[in-house]
Amino acid sequence: MIVPEKKAFKPGVNFITPNHLTLQLGFISHKTNTYIKPHTHKNYLRKIKKTTEILLIKEGSIRVDFYSKKKYLFSKIVNKNKILILLEGSHGFKILKKCSIIEIKQGPFSLSLDKERFNKIDEKFIKIKK
Repeated sequence: MIVPEKKAFKPGVNFITPNHLTLQLGFISHKTNTYIKPHTHKNYLRKIKKTTEILLIKEGSIRVDFYSKKKYLFSKIVNKNKILILLEGSHGFKILKKCSIIEIKQGPFSLSLDKERFNKIDEKFIKIKK
């Protein structure tokens, strides 16, 4: 999911991801002097079987190659100030313009348990989807 650049959000707290997903992204917009009541998040056991990620492209441009497991599907170009939410499937990246990216994902992280690397698609088969 690539978050639309000019999506209008009403005042308050607006989550764009459905409640059932293991990673949530919301936008908060409040007027000056709005008070948010103090709160704590209660402990409860969640079962998370795979890592989901949010990438905030601060500078530059990347191409994201999307896969279903190891089968290439399509690619998308993601530019500066876009937010990319990776929830399912597999993905790879090609840096098109020197970039700076903020990545948010669940932890703890274990390279040996979390990632399975595979060969990228041949450049001549890349299909850019608008």
